[in-house]
Amino acid sequence: MSGVLVVGEALVDVVVRSDGAVSEHPGGSPLNVAIGLARLGRETHLLTRLGQDERGRSVLRHLEGSGVRLVEGSVLPVTTATAAATLAPDGSATYEFDLHWELGRATLPDAPVAVHTGSIAAVLEPGASAVEEVVRDHRDQATVSYDPNARPLLMGDAADVRDRVEDLVAVSDLVKVSDEDAAWLSPDESAEELATRWLGLGPSVVVLTSGAAGMLGLCRAGRVEVPAPRVDVADTVGAGDSAMAALLDGLWLQGLLGAPARGALASVSTQGLETVVRHAARAAAITVSRPGADPPTRAELG
Repeated sequence: MSGVLVVGEALVDVVVRSDGAVSEHPGGSPLNVAIGLARLGRETHLLTRLGQDERGRSVLRHLEGSGVRLVEGSVLPVTTATAAATLAPDGSATYEFDLHWELGRATLPDAPVAVHTGSIAAVLEPGASAVEEVVRDHRDQATVSYDPNARPLLMGDAADVRDRVEDLVAVSDLVKVSDEDAAWLSPDESAEELATRWLGLGPSVVVLTSGAAGMLGLCRAGRVEVPAPRVDVADTVGAGDSAMAALLDGLWLQGLLGAPARGALASVSTQGLETVVRHAARAAAITVSRPGADPPTRAELG
């Protein structure tokens, strides 16, 4: 098996800080997950859409610097997408996007142990249908993970994407969702009610993240609550993506990734799940302690 295949958007974050300073950094939720996995020493392939322009080249350098392998066919004669992130004094971010999402012809890696997708790529057409096809094509071979990572500015009304989101939840083995995304997707349910309902749709593990309030892990054996480590917060950019990468890494450490391990993942104990969720909480804490989407290395995370 050849590592993890991550499918989704890569773009340039144009960050406007509360003091008015502007900077540009490679970003996009799936890209950040790929970077997080590669920094933890995992073979990681990213299928995305990048332009043959300076911003695209900056994203390529960023990926190469962390060891992510770009899937052939990801670079196209297009303009690289951007997301303008405006940071509030507390470090939280709001976004505006300039993005067209469509996949080109690609040569995918053989037999990945896991396939991850999420955010814009999983719901924005015309590319979302191709993403879903990749996921379904690999379902019999690989663990499937999904993070809705909602971007309402691009996704529109929650009612318009809820069915597609829940279709992906149903074919996934591992789902991570933030309390903010849960509130947007289903305002009539509490975040825990949504996570519990999603567990019933098919995943073996659903993890609910709640920022400084910590994480809740749900599996068929029960539930675990993990507090967030206390750190001085620089900003929250990329924290959820670092957690997602570390969840996959944590399952990998326990031999719970890959289709042959699907039964074992379905029967994971609460003790095993707690170990994985604590691993993810540490990764997120390291990320929020420094500016930007800067996930930890294996040496930092342990």
